[in-house]
This record gives sequence, C-alpha cells and structure tokens, in this order.
Amino acid sequence: MDFLANLELGFSTAGTLHNLLYCLVGTLLGTAIGVLPGLGPTATIAMLLPLTFGLSPESSLIMLAGIFYGAQYGGSTTAILVNLPGESSSIVTALDGYQMARQGKAGRALATAALGSFFAGTVSTVLIALFAPALASVALSFGPAEYFSLMVLGLVASIVLASGSLLHAIGMIVMGIVLGLVGIDVNSGAARYDFGIPDLIEGIDFVVVAMGMFGLGEIISNLENENGRSAMMAKVTGLFPTREDFRRMWAPVLRGTALGSVLGILPGGGAMLASFASYALEKKVSRYGSEFGKGAIEGVAGPESANNAGAQTSFIPMLTLGIPSNSVMALMIGALIIQGIQPGPSVITEQPALFWGIVASMWIGNLMLLVLNLPLVGVWVKMISVPYHYLYPAILLFCAIGVFSLSNSTFNVYLMALFGAAGYLLRKLDCEPAPLLLGFILGPMVEEYLRRALLISGGDATVFVTHPISAVMLALAMVLLAIVVLPTIRRTRQEAFQDED
Repeated sequence: MDFLANLELGFSTAGTLHNLLYCLVGTLLGTAIGVLPGLGPTATIAMLLPLTFGLSPESSLIMLAGIFYGAQYGGSTTAILVNLPGESSSIVTALDGYQMARQGKAGRALATAALGSFFAGTVSTVLIALFAPALASVALSFGPAEYFSLMVLGLVASIVLASGSLLHAIGMIVMGIVLGLVGIDVNSGAARYDFGIPDLIEGIDFVVVAMGMFGLGEIISNLENENGRSAMMAKVTGLFPTREDFRRMWAPVLRGTALGSVLGILPGGGAMLASFASYALEKKVSRYGSEFGKGAIEGVAGPESANNAGAQTSFIPMLTLGIPSNSVMALMIGALIIQGIQPGPSVITEQPALFWGIVASMWIGNLMLLVLNLPLVGVWVKMISVPYHYLYPAILLFCAIGVFSLSNSTFNVYLMALFGAAGYLLRKLDCEPAPLLLGFILGPMVEEYLRRALLISGGDATVFVTHPISAVMLALAMVLLAIVVLPTIRRTRQEAFQDED
C-alpha cells in the first residue's frame, strides 16, 4: 500500500501543469541536443544549471532528467539517418542502423530504437521505484566510516570504468579532489589553497567548473570538427517494424534492458558503457552474427534498450546514496545542492514529493518521447544542417551570462574561460574530464567523512576495517584495482575502448 501511495504522490507532483510543461521542455531539448553531435547532455545541463535557481526543486530536476534520457533518444536519430551519432552512447547504433537506412529500412530502424528505448525506460523506472527506497533505508544506517568507504569505492570504480588510460583517469580524479578542497576548511574555518585570491576563499563554484569543462571545452572541440558534420540523409519510409523484425528484436530488447539496468548503477558506467556491452553481447549470442555491421536489427534493438535503461538506473545511486555514477549525475547532485537539498538517503524521507515526482516523470517523459520522436524526425534531421559557427556564439553568451549570474562576479567568467581551455587541453591529451567532475563532487565529502570517522573513533584508523560494511566496500575497491591491473584484463579493457573510439 505504501508503494501505491508513493506512486500516487509522484504522479500528483509530476502531473501538475507546470511540471508537465518542464518535462516536455526537458525531453524535447534533450532530443534536440542528442541530435546535435558534440553538444551532449552534460554540456547542456551544465549550461542550464543557473536557470534552475528560479525553479522549484521538483521542476528543475524533472526538466534536467528529461534532458538526460531524452538525449539517448535523439542520439539514435542522426546515427541511423546520417551515420552521425549525436550522443556517444549511439555510436554502436550507427553501425547497423545506418546500414538499415541505406537498405531502405530507416523507418523500421527508427521505430525499433524508439520502441526498445520506451520499453527499457519503462522497466528501469519500475526498478528505481521498487529498489531505490530499500537501498536508501539501508544507507540511513551508514555511519561516517561506511560513507567514506562507499565513496572510495565509487571513485575507484569510476577510475576502472573510465575510457582511456588508467593513469589519466587517476590523475583526473586527484585533480578534481584538489579543486574541490579549495576554500574554507569546514572543520577549522581556515582558508586553504586560495593563493591569496579573495574570490577563492569560498571555494570554486561547481557550475563554473562544469560549464567551463563541458560547455566551453565542447565548443572549442566542435569548432575543430565542424566539417565532419555534413552528411546525406537516408530516406525515411515504413515507420513500423514487420512481424519478422519483432521476432528478432524482442530478445535483444530484454537482454539490453537487463544489462543496461545493472551497468547504469555502477560508478563510471551509464548509457555509453551499457550500449557497447549490449552490442558485444548480441554479436556473440545472435544467430545472425554475420549480419552485424551490415544492417542487423539486433544491433539497433539491444544497444538502444541498454543505453536508455543505463541512463535511467544511474539515478539510483545518485538519489539514494548521493553518489554520482557519471558526469550527468554529478551535475544532478549539483542541482540538488543549488536547491539547498543534501544529496543522500534522506532525500526519499525528507523530500518524498521530489523523489517520487522524478520517478513518475520518467514514465511520463518516456511516453512523450515515444509519441513525439517519430513524427518530428524531419525537424531533428534539419537541425544537423545548421552550421555550428551560427550556434556557438549564442551558446558562449549563454554560458557567460549564466556564470556571471551566480554571484555577479566577473572573476567567475574568467575562471570559466580558464576551465574551458583546460577542458580542451585535457581532451587533446586523451584525458576524460568526467572523472575530474566526480572527484570535485566526492572529494570534499570523502574528506569530511574521513575526518568525522576519525574524530568519533579518537583517531583510530582501524575503524574503517573493523566495521563490516566499510571493510567489505574497501575490499571491493582493492579487488577492482587489482583486477584491472592484471595484464589480460588491462589489454581487454584497452581493446574495448579502442573499439569505442
């Protein structure tokens, strides 16, 4: 009965006129930025964070969530029609989706992607509703030692699952932690790492880092690659799969949904990891393995289901534990903090309308995407023809206004520009910026819980291994690091990410 009452609360929150409007805005905007190659949900959400100041927590999180899972839908459209993935998680969709389009099956490929995404989104939202409250109730019994170990495990997992070099990922995490420690020490009240600059005494604003690294950094990178955006669109016909298509796609959709639901929860996982893992799985288990890369419908159904499921179950650790599983969830935590809400298990008990409203909005948003996505295919594809040099000045201006509005400080604008240049440089050095953002969010929390646990234990560091839950999580973190260092595992990991590139 509590479950039904909670769902009723969620739909009464998400079903209000203004929240429905923000859900529609989020899903449409998410689809649009999913269509535009290079921009992505991370940069868009980073740029929109200042706008959430004037919204209620429910409206802002519903809109930002809609942008995230809407981008998974949009990325598949141009991947199938013009062989140009709008989102990184749609790269594998282009392999078979575009080949289907060249064979005159563009409509069937788009419908397969939309139906698989809708099913996966619906099922993964059910999983959030069923298991997130139970996980949060367990987390409420955690002490400082358990939280410290949990966050260490999250940081280690994000290192292991980050693309590229392990050394680069560790460097990004450490850099993020150091940046997060700038400002006043909450325990002593002393300023630290501010280099005598008064504007840094209160620390570096999360929005400044996010908009610089992902907003400006993406703009500079996209300006280099603008010529790669031109492509010929395949003709769309027959917007419905055949009976044979349904026979071949239902099992990949189920497997992709299950795989994505699990991988979405892992720190560093999410939609991209889920889509690549699903494609690899389908290629191995399918009876039509020889057709992969030549227009196999399984190569569209599985990854598209997996990336949508992974996108939505990544909300579970963010909402219940306050642990971001990817850079978008780190931004979501930033949005909660902006609204004065402490991320963690208390969100469900102290902000039930917010939690259940987000859950209900995911069902509503997925239905909106299914109804709107296919009829608007022509609109989305026309967006790809807009030259990027017409788009980026407006994006740049929006970023500057948003950052300046945080505290009416030009210093923040200069700092954003610095982080934008740093984000571009890191990309050129093959350093993924996402772990830096996770370190920036989790670093101060790791320090706080470490010091709190040591204060409670009287300085006895064995508290982290004498508490069973804490010891298990630290052991898991060590096992993860040990496994990934093994030569065979390391080679497999490097080959997987080379395939991804």
